[in-house]
Amino acid sequence: MYLATLDWIIIACYLLLSLAIGLYFTKSAGKNMSSFFLGNRNFGWFLAGTSMVATTFAADTPLAVTELVAANGISGNWLWWNFLFGGMLTTFFFARLWRRANVLTEVEFIELRYSGKEAAFLRAFRAGYLGIFMNAMIIGWVNIAMMTILEVFFGISRAEAIWYTAGLMLLTAGYSSLSGLIGVAVTDVVQFFIAMIGCIVLAYKVLKLDQIGGIEGLKEKLPASTFEFFPQIGELNTAADVGGALTISVGAFLAYISIQWWASWYPGAEPGGGGYVAQRMMSTKDEKNSIYATLYFQVAHYCLRPWPWIIVGLCTIVLYPELSADDKKFGYVLAMRDHLPIGLKGLLLVAFLAAYMSTIATQLNWGTSYIINDIYHRFINKNATDKTLVRASRIGTLFTMLVGLAVTTQITTISGVWQFIIECGAGLGLVLILRWYWWRINAWSEIVATIAPFIAYAVCRFALDIQFPNSFFITVGFTTIAWLVVTFLTKPTNTEKLQSFYEKIKPQGAWEPIRISLGMEKPENKLPNLVMCWLSAIVFTYSILFFTGKFIFNEWNSAAIWASTAAIAFLVLRYFAVKTKIFQD
Repeated sequence: MYLATLDWIIIACYLLLSLAIGLYFTKSAGKNMSSFFLGNRNFGWFLAGTSMVATTFAADTPLAVTELVAANGISGNWLWWNFLFGGMLTTFFFARLWRRANVLTEVEFIELRYSGKEAAFLRAFRAGYLGIFMNAMIIGWVNIAMMTILEVFFGISRAEAIWYTAGLMLLTAGYSSLSGLIGVAVTDVVQFFIAMIGCIVLAYKVLKLDQIGGIEGLKEKLPASTFEFFPQIGELNTAADVGGALTISVGAFLAYISIQWWASWYPGAEPGGGGYVAQRMMSTKDEKNSIYATLYFQVAHYCLRPWPWIIVGLCTIVLYPELSADDKKFGYVLAMRDHLPIGLKGLLLVAFLAAYMSTIATQLNWGTSYIINDIYHRFINKNATDKTLVRASRIGTLFTMLVGLAVTTQITTISGVWQFIIECGAGLGLVLILRWYWWRINAWSEIVATIAPFIAYAVCRFALDIQFPNSFFITVGFTTIAWLVVTFLTKPTNTEKLQSFYEKIKPQGAWEPIRISLGMEKPENKLPNLVMCWLSAIVFTYSILFFTGKFIFNEWNSAAIWASTAAIAFLVLRYFAVKTKIFQD
């Protein structure tokens, strides 16, 4: 694949800019662990929220959406659109609490909430499981996606792609280890806008091709069912009918909508918040900025980003009808390679580099925070100085990079990793939600909920030969029953720990015995109003998403209906937000 001099200049300028940002923030990130991993807790809502959005925009994301759209039409996106329910739950039920907890990492929260040796074990186990094992799996799949893009775009071998990707990852690890989270977040903002501009330009250019003929030409060339926003009623479509809408039974669709978002741990969409989303919430100036950042993230994630990808995905059905079911995702890269002029080709490649590097930078910083704060500082060197901890954090970033590269060489398919992560977190989500709102949850509840999915996964896959997605629902049921039984068979967290947690966090929900033991007055029950905020925000976001699509497709009546629905939902949200005082300091 030939790139002109201008394309290479654009790419070089972008890489130098990323490194320069890292160097600029080196001093401010080197004060202590709070500076290195949380930007000294001084992020505004826009910086924190944009960093969240940028991280969820990985190199594989446009490819995945292209594959979903090419195989199942627009409605195929419900595979990830359903996570909005959990995202908005985080916004209104957990953003304030995460900031109020004032912990450095998500797993440090464990010893704030639970007591005893079991809490210490859970903290160490979760730090290793998330910070090393799971983080390496995520880095591996993102690397595989970037390698695939390089192979298709440049026509190079897998071995060459590995070396180029390793070089990009080394550069990313370099600026991440120097600048900490503040450098990562600022770079995220730059990378996000570059990536979005590139995707919008590609969508515009592809639509203008003679083979497409604009929106009206695209609609003429594809079946009407391709443009449906909701799955059709019927049996699950296992045949790869190009351009056919996702056909799924009502029961299956409702199961995904009603179960997946709260039951399964998934990076960027953790029930109850968590992962790098919790890290960004904890990095904000105050609770109000934490809520605004998370709300902005949800709206941008579901409303701003998808449509340029979806448009290109639809166009690839027309442009590359010969692609097999397994190769449909490559249509996005082929459209870049075949239909962009000099300069724009470099810009689009930079967009993918930006998406890749923003995700990798976050994974390196986030994963290292667990290794240093929750393993090294907690169990190995409790008396380490700030200077020692920052040095260890920078070394830990490079260690995390090496582990991620090693795992990359062992991954064969992205979909396999995705299914594994979904299934091995199935059923854990409810514990992560209820530990804030029910005093009876203890460390054993979370330990069992973490381990049980692996047992169910192994039994379904190897003993019963039940495959995903059916195995997912079995795992959720088994895990939920297991942790509930263990919760009532084991002792609660000791009263002193629960009392200190309640005084610090002031949670809503089922905490009456602890409140009474402290002699505190019964607080106002805000849960009904928070539920209304949650529901109206979901309706508002989906309505904006669908309005944008109908507007793009020149379906003015439907666009007006969705715009009106969004306006009404916003007014409801504003009313209950003011009533609950959720956006006040």
